[in-house]
Amino acid sequence: MIAADLRVLADAGAVAAAAAREVAQVLAAAARAHGSASMALAGGRTPRGLYRCLALDHRDDIAWDRVHVYWGDERDVPHDDERSNYRMARESLLDHVPVRPECVHPMPAVPNEPGRAAAQYEHTLRSHFDTEWPTFDLVLLGLGGDGHTASLFPRSPALDEASRWVVATTAPVEPHGRLTLTLPVLTHSRSIFVVVSGSSKADALRCALADGPDRGCPASLLRTARSPVVWWADAQAAAKLGPWSAQ
Repeated sequence: MIAADLRVLADAGAVAAAAAREVAQVLAAAARAHGSASMALAGGRTPRGLYRCLALDHRDDIAWDRVHVYWGDERDVPHDDERSNYRMARESLLDHVPVRPECVHPMPAVPNEPGRAAAQYEHTLRSHFDTEWPTFDLVLLGLGGDGHTASLFPRSPALDEASRWVVATTAPVEPHGRLTLTLPVLTHSRSIFVVVSGSSKADALRCALADGPDRGCPASLLRTARSPVVWWADAQAAAKLGPWSAQ
């Protein structure tokens, strides 16, 4: 396994600002090297600050018209629902940068047909990536207090998926219906950033980094990734790691 790269900063604001700077560097470098860049966005509350920093501080640092935007997971709700990961990213980032509409690829909202929605999104991905697994230039992820990342929850059957790129899954909290990229998709990305803040995530971060890979803590399975995973954490989230030593 490749050693984890942990960056601990004072608070959530510092995490957002530092991570945004490096996101901008990764996307700019990918656009220069390949003519375009691809990024999968995280949902939940924590990434909102990062997205705002990208919109406010790095609008002119990234060739947004050459960035393709995807999502790592989504809730089974309409795109205008306040719980929608797409809506959160649109309001905090995409409405404020010159990304081309045709380069924004949200997970579909197909109420009560999660299998159909998963198949549709996998088709979308396969139309853009002609490799065995998609190779996003950057995947942004969060971390749940139970150790989940994207919508890969502890001991979920989705963790065993070895061929599909997108699956429907069930969350232990509302809304229960979810779509998620599968673990092999995440671990084949060129760069993975996990953004973590708050004391409620301290146990999960310790589990993800200090213990061995465990299906009971899905984020720990990111340690099987082909490329280094950068963990951006504030001091509260990192409080139970003690003196850090990458395993």
